Amino acid sequence: MTKKEAEKKIKELSIEIEHHNRLYYLEDKPVISDYAFDQMLEELLRLEKEFPDLKTTDSPTLRVGGGLTKSFESVAHEYPMLSLSNTYSEEELRDFDGRVSKGLEGEKYEYFCELKFDGVSISLVYEEGKLVRAVTRGDGVRGDNVTLNAKTIRAIPLHTIEKNHPEKFEVRGEIFMPRNVFAALNRELEEAGEETYANARNTASGTMKLQDSAEVAKRKLSCFVYFLLGEDLNVNSQEACVHSLERWGFHVSPTYKKCRNIDEVLDYIKKWEKHREHLPVETDGVVIKVNSLDQQEKLGFTAKSPRWAVAFKYKAESARTRLNAITYQVGRTGAVTPVAELEPIFLAGTTVKRASLHNANEIARLGLHVGDMVFVEKGGEIIPKVTGVDTNVRTGKSSAVKYITACPECGTTLIRREGEAVHYCPNEKGCPPQVTGKIEHFVHRKAMDINSIGERTIHQLFEAGMVRRPSDLYSLSKNDLLKLEGFKEQSSQKVISGIEESKSKPFEAVLFAIGIRHVGKTVAEKLARHFKSMESLMQADVEALLKAPEIGEIIARSVHDFLREKEHVVEIGRLQKAGLKMEIEATEVRVESDKLSSKSFVVSGVFQHYEREQLHQVIEANGGKVLSGVSGKTDFLVAGENMGPSKLEKAQRLGVKIISEDEFRKMLS
Repeated sequence: MTKKEAEKKIKELSIEIEHHNRLYYLEDKPVISDYAFDQMLEELLRLEKEFPDLKTTDSPTLRVGGGLTKSFESVAHEYPMLSLSNTYSEEELRDFDGRVSKGLEGEKYEYFCELKFDGVSISLVYEEGKLVRAVTRGDGVRGDNVTLNAKTIRAIPLHTIEKNHPEKFEVRGEIFMPRNVFAALNRELEEAGEETYANARNTASGTMKLQDSAEVAKRKLSCFVYFLLGEDLNVNSQEACVHSLERWGFHVSPTYKKCRNIDEVLDYIKKWEKHREHLPVETDGVVIKVNSLDQQEKLGFTAKSPRWAVAFKYKAESARTRLNAITYQVGRTGAVTPVAELEPIFLAGTTVKRASLHNANEIARLGLHVGDMVFVEKGGEIIPKVTGVDTNVRTGKSSAVKYITACPECGTTLIRREGEAVHYCPNEKGCPPQVTGKIEHFVHRKAMDINSIGERTIHQLFEAGMVRRPSDLYSLSKNDLLKLEGFKEQSSQKVISGIEESKSKPFEAVLFAIGIRHVGKTVAEKLARHFKSMESLMQADVEALLKAPEIGEIIARSVHDFLREKEHVVEIGRLQKAGLKMEIEATEVRVESDKLSSKSFVVSGVFQHYEREQLHQVIEANGGKVLSGVSGKTDFLVAGENMGPSKLEKAQRLGVKIISEDEFRKMLS
């Protein structure tokens, strides 16, 4: 291909990719398959690699990230990003309305209402229709230049779709992590035995400060915009600004409304207080603006905020109760988590007895005393959390809580790694919950799937001294099990049979089962497919690990360090000697037909004619694509017995076609 031909093709692909990107991310109306979209993107990446000087500053390939930022440049805002005054009641809102009325001296006015999304404020600057700079709010005067990271967010246009706009303008918006993405991220962390994130807002904020834009791209952030600034905008109201943004291709939440008076504003607030939980993003209030831009200018600003706008904040569901004690839980990775033991209270539809305290920093920030009356909230958190202390009723006989220095399970002195807020017990081999937790993880259905061994059996085996590491399971005999309380001939044989059957599990299951920090099931599969064997993986340095698909610095370092520890090397050797698979089975995908071309499938449950991995291979051999989770891009959910209810519910909600194993086989016939 000549350079001229490449230039033409790159332009065509860029236009088509951004068109489909808008249809999917902004309009929720995809017209091509995920596979077809990926193929176009791969072709564009190949051409830009072959002709690097043809890559433009607004290329769709910037969406996948890859650039590194050692430090974020501090940038002054052309227009200061002022904060809004907050109101919490109808009375305060009517007071605001009174001030507006007085300031406008009898002029008629109306309001424009928008939901206040709980995310990270961002300023997006466009020149000649192209995104040239993205800056965080910072202190309102200066912020961090996060342009490289912002370009990975598919809801942020790299260029406008219309040309009837000023040469330069600025757009304000809120970057957020959708609820479903946040839930999926925490599930991945749970599978890897890691501490989950507390809320989506802080996770989005932390993501925007990551130095590797490829990692940012994986987090699937989104963005709603709501404000337009610049010269010669040719608009006279906030409503007109929003409609301009929509025409130019920006992602605007359709929840806005123009209100004729403060009573209509209050109706809007009451409506969304009931319905906001069904939105894809966390919300914490409503922003109310005087609609006319001329009237906004007339009302002006205070030193800190505009007089023409205010934020009404919804109250998080909260209750007050007594802190009876603080207990400490030790996970399989040694992470110590403090938990508030509370006098039971009814909150947000459930009885709450315990609440998260996260870490030592949080306990110190709250200044907790055992016996305190504390405030507990259930807002956008995964579990309830303690948010404050009622110091007015403190008796003075109690003292501040001191975080423990020794493991509550084994007495080992705790450590705190640099840059981390969590304390750890380093006694990996002798701390009971770490030992039993690793074995529980090893036998989990997503790992070695030894369903005949439960938590109670593991604790019995540990207390009897029979099992101290996963490899010990493969040395058990039926007579060993008969010594345990409650075990008979049949139940003992069932355990032994289950252990034996686990030897047939594929290498990727073994890799997940050994419990490397940050390596969940999906990551284990990617590593297994890339390195093919445990031997190759153990020989890989950090640089080689980083070349594996979707493996970042943190995972690469964790895998490398884990496989360099003598104890882990010895344990892997024991598992290999026991007969576990340490290399991926060669399953070259044979192209059988294109009957499933451009179709994407999610597979869930147990099937009569296929193992799940076999079903994946059949789909790929016939031109289809296998997805890990149900989304708007899924064409079919192949439903087996005992399938996960969450996948079924989501498929029904999104209108994804659900087919049986027999219906799938008919598609191939």
